[in-house]
Amino acid sequence: MAEATGKRDHFIGVDLGGTKILAGVFSPQLRCLGKVKMSTKPERGPEGVLERVARCVNEAVDECDLQLDNIKALGIGAPGAVDPEEGRMIFAPNLKWENVPLKKVLEKQLGLPVFAENDCNACALGVYETELDPKPRSMMGIFLGTGIGGGIVLDGKPYSGFNRTAGEIGHMVLEVNGPKCGCGNKGCFEALASRTALFRRIQNAVKEGEKTVLTDMLGPELADMRSGDLRKALRRGDKLVEKVVEEAAEYTGIAVANIINLLNPEVIVLGGGVMDQLADDMLAIVIETARDYALPGTAKGIEILASKLGDDAGITGAAVLARRESK
Repeated sequence: MAEATGKRDHFIGVDLGGTKILAGVFSPQLRCLGKVKMSTKPERGPEGVLERVARCVNEAVDECDLQLDNIKALGIGAPGAVDPEEGRMIFAPNLKWENVPLKKVLEKQLGLPVFAENDCNACALGVYETELDPKPRSMMGIFLGTGIGGGIVLDGKPYSGFNRTAGEIGHMVLEVNGPKCGCGNKGCFEALASRTALFRRIQNAVKEGEKTVLTDMLGPELADMRSGDLRKALRRGDKLVEKVVEEAAEYTGIAVANIINLLNPEVIVLGGGVMDQLADDMLAIVIETARDYALPGTAKGIEILASKLGDDAGITGAAVLARRESK
């Protein structure tokens, strides 16, 4: 527990998702002192959700025995196209939001300076600032979770592109006639290697009569399956899960090769809940496939590694944003 210092030198990082809000309190040195999680309840609309964000922040501050007077600034990563200069959410498909003034509303509710960024850009910034030393000139973060997102850091700053949508690697098409994606296209990276895609592949295989220890662990419907369950199944030698995870790792390797050919960043970092649980089983396959598919010579010296921040990448990056912008 941190004690209130009377100084306004701590930071808040908020990761706003379609299903959960995570708020973390960070020391001046970016050490996480405590965090609080809350469901998003997107059906309440922007106003209702941002009230919940403010409540989550207040609870996290209280949890750390601090007060809002000890907080210098708040950073928030949000799922969609964000204008960081205005702190405005341009659109968020998962939340069904358009033109939401995140910064203005939260500053009014909390009385703190607020800085907003796309959630995957925030995650990439968190990894860049806290895990990469020395700092590379360029980095791409690929985050495999419920969906798949990407964040680009160029010259130490998040790069969001002309329409603030750069980094949407989850919608790079890798299999033209592949499974349908939530975006409406077929064969997107997200439809092939996200947690949702892995679970769907396993559930369909079970319906077709394939065997897996997951049915012993979770019942015939595979209810409440999590990434950690796949790890446990792999440790028990489950052939179906092994095949599905291996294919997802190969698709991830192809996506990484495309990034190497297109952007050629110094470092590519893989993160998110899937990698958090399955990096030991996926990373070597990702690296080998990426080197096979990248143009000869283009992958030389490029580091491909797994983040250790896991689900804390978003709040860490949002806190990094708050610290950088409030100087």
